Amino acid sequence: MTGIYFSGTGNTKFCVDKFLKEYGYSKNSFSIEDNEALEKIKNDNKIVIGYPVQYSNIPKILRDYIVNNWYIWKEKNIFIIATMELFSGDGAGILARLLKNYGANIVGGLHLKMPDSICDEKALKRSFEENKKIVMKAEEKIWKSVCNIKNGKPPQEGLGIAYHLAGLFGQRLYFSWKTKKYTDKLKINSLKCIGCGSCEKLCPMGNITLKNRIAVSSDKCTMCYRCISKCPTQAITLLGKKVIEQNDVSKYL
Repeated sequence: MTGIYFSGTGNTKFCVDKFLKEYGYSKNSFSIEDNEALEKIKNDNKIVIGYPVQYSNIPKILRDYIVNNWYIWKEKNIFIIATMELFSGDGAGILARLLKNYGANIVGGLHLKMPDSICDEKALKRSFEENKKIVMKAEEKIWKSVCNIKNGKPPQEGLGIAYHLAGLFGQRLYFSWKTKKYTDKLKINSLKCIGCGSCEKLCPMGNITLKNRIAVSSDKCTMCYRCISKCPTQAITLLGKKVIEQNDVSKYL
């Protein structure tokens, strides 16, 4: 079994790693940014794919990865893990439908609530202790799900018409335009930027470059929040106007 994921602040990577560990396949997960990932998918028939839900949709970078490598999914048995701060409806289902178009067999789906990773909005902020409990509950849910899969009863969260309608009317109908294209809304405060280059290195899209020792963004942000979470001077924002709390799942482990 091979795990493939796209992860911003580490939530999804943690969940995929935990799932594989419970299943007995530790250290067998790969980011879609890893050059090894495609080769691992080719050589394995059992795949776990994890990603963070954005407005009840798939991150643009992951959608492009699936579509651009359409030929690789045929007859693969795929289990989907969707991580989220609150609600997604058919978080796993929307990826499942896309993969089915390319001949994949969807084994099941799992929705996992995780700490908020949107650093510049107050809406879903929780206390440190609350976030620790959320992570612990996610670990327990992963363990139970693996037990069910081994017993021939994989969870089907996010799959089916009821989930589909919940995702559609809950968010996607109103916000789908936000994930159809990469965004040009990333903002970098040149007065705060110290030119350390960490954002440039972290960006999975190559959307940030240093010019005259100041970070500058382009129009291909996939809203992963890595740069915002790691900027040492909190100079970067996306949805909000200032950084409220920088997030990394490791502090809750």
